[in-house]
Amino acid sequence: MIVCVAVVGHQNNPLYLQSFTEADDALKLHHIVHCSLDVVDERVNNPKKSGPTLNETFLGMLYPTENYKVYGYLTNTKVKFLMVTTDLDVKDADVRSFFRRFHAAYVDAVSNPFHVPGKKITSNAFAERVSGIVKSFGPVTTG
Repeated sequence: MIVCVAVVGHQNNPLYLQSFTEADDALKLHHIVHCSLDVVDERVNNPKKSGPTLNETFLGMLYPTENYKVYGYLTNTKVKFLMVTTDLDVKDADVRSFFRRFHAAYVDAVSNPFHVPGKKITSNAFAERVSGIVKSFGPVTTG
């Protein structure tokens, strides 16, 4: 199940972060998301060492920990989407589908004429749409 999703700007500034667990885990999830940004930068700057090509937006599993796995997705504008999950056996096709839907929700949110580019996404509609996408991926843990 997905425990956290994040949108990080091209300058590694957090644009959106939502956790789906108890408040005690929120700081740990922020740390995990932050640590996975180094892996994203490494894969983008050294494409020969990692599998995907520069045209590939799905970065795959970035950062496995004892309890979590972090998956990444990079847009053409260098905005990064991160997903933290507790599932140990997630299919790449399911994660790709999740990121495509998440990307579509992001595009709709930043296409709002009242949204300031590069600022945090504060739209309630975006938060609800992301929650719906996460729920459709798997059950959400509630505390």
